[in-house]
Amino acid sequence: MANLQDLAERIDRLVLRHEELRRSSSLVEQQLAAVTAERDSLRSRLAAARTRIDALLARLPAGANDTGSAS
Repeated sequence: MANLQDLAERIDRLVLRHEELRRSSSLVEQQLAAVTAERDSLRSRLAAARTRIDALLARLPAGANDTGSAS
């Protein structure tokens, strides 16, 4: 009978642990989704900034891109 009781207790602990791990996994998945969305947003902003910088550089007069290191 003691073995059956021990087994029942172990099963109860395993069920609790499983539920904890499922909750943890769900939280990690939510955090991953949030971080992925933030990364995508930052990539988009970076691409837009690069486009603006390229447009500004294209408007500069010829030779204005030189840094003066040829002196």
